[in-house]
Amino acid sequence: MPKSAFKRKIKNNTPVSYGGIATGISLFTNNDARINDLYIAAYANSPSLFSNVNLLAETTSFADWRLYRSVSIDGRVRYTTGDLGSDMRTEVVQHQALKVLQSPNPFMTQMDLFEISQTYLDLCGESWWVITKNNNIPVGIWPVRPSRMTVVPDPANYIKGYYYTDDNGDKTALLPEDVVYVKYNNPSDYYRGHSPVKSVLTDIEASKWAAEWNRNFFINSANPGGIIQIDKRLSDDEWNEMINRFRESNRGVSRAHRVATLEQGATWIPNGTNQKDMDFVNLRVQSRDFIHENYRTNKVMLGISDDVNRANAQTGQEVFSAWQIIPRLTRWRNSLNAQFLPMFGVTGQGVEFDFEPPIPSSREEANAELVSKANALQKLVDSGMNPHDALEIVGLPDAEFVEQAAQTPALPPGWIPAPPAPDAPEAPTATQSDQNDEGNTQ
Repeated sequence: MPKSAFKRKIKNNTPVSYGGIATGISLFTNNDARINDLYIAAYANSPSLFSNVNLLAETTSFADWRLYRSVSIDGRVRYTTGDLGSDMRTEVVQHQALKVLQSPNPFMTQMDLFEISQTYLDLCGESWWVITKNNNIPVGIWPVRPSRMTVVPDPANYIKGYYYTDDNGDKTALLPEDVVYVKYNNPSDYYRGHSPVKSVLTDIEASKWAAEWNRNFFINSANPGGIIQIDKRLSDDEWNEMINRFRESNRGVSRAHRVATLEQGATWIPNGTNQKDMDFVNLRVQSRDFIHENYRTNKVMLGISDDVNRANAQTGQEVFSAWQIIPRLTRWRNSLNAQFLPMFGVTGQGVEFDFEPPIPSSREEANAELVSKANALQKLVDSGMNPHDALEIVGLPDAEFVEQAAQTPALPPGWIPAPPAPDAPEAPTATQSDQNDEGNTQ
């Protein structure tokens, strides 16, 4: 390795040596990147694996990514704890990082980028972006296959860099600042990810072999295999003649159940194991269930509706969103904020990426939340709180309040009536004599 391939300054050195990468390739280790191609090949050969990984990748790619100012200028904070509440951050609509993420390269959209990246992550346990730059500012994102990437460890600084190996075997040195590396943590290897396929690879292969056995069953006349027993040794010509005649007469689905004619005292001994004994249906269902268990997905999300009703279908969707999609999006958000935004220098400071959940809550939940907030707002205002502060606390957007006319003038909130004035002396009233004098005058 050329000493000049990787040059950078490490400010936070590792306290201990993490060592190099273990060598060797095995189904039970992921130390060699080439095994990732085996996991990708399984994706094309297992319908259950494809449906699970494709569902997770597509749903993750549906998320809408936004950029926000990390700290609000006026220092407001979020007070609600039971729901998302009002977001006090200021959204940034013009930024190079947002532009690159929305259009990563001339051939991919943002959805394409996250779909293939999440596919690699759920198959190989790791996903790689190579960042192209202009004047040291990112202008493009290119996802690459994990098997093409090699980590160059550094005992003092953890990772010195990476190598990308093309089809011709040529290597390209990449600095850590030019790569976004997302992975599932591997307890046996700090440098590589842990593939979810690893634990179910045997079951995937068993399901594939069961499908091949069924396929060969129909190719071989749709009859169980057996043995042709002959009581003497045949010459090569006799052997080839017997085999060719038997294949021409009985092999193939169109020739199934024909009567076979054997010569020279040959005897047909059928195989003791038949199609029913193999129980391939339950074998493949069991393999499917193992893959569901491995990816923690439920049947309702994959269209398996043998025991599904509206209640558990809606619950399954909520659980899928909360425990599968949100954690994956959170992992990507942390990587974008920790690895991608620092590539933009000072313009990447003070801002952060965040996502809009791709699966919204139900209409009933949204209505219940609005009614709950409105009732809380009414109680706060009636207790004397400023209406605009009350809106901020309950998590509703600020609005102007319109006073309504009433029969009795409304008193200001918290109004305390003034004490009554002291009694004034009563005005003198006319006496009976005064009234008589007035009458006589008239």
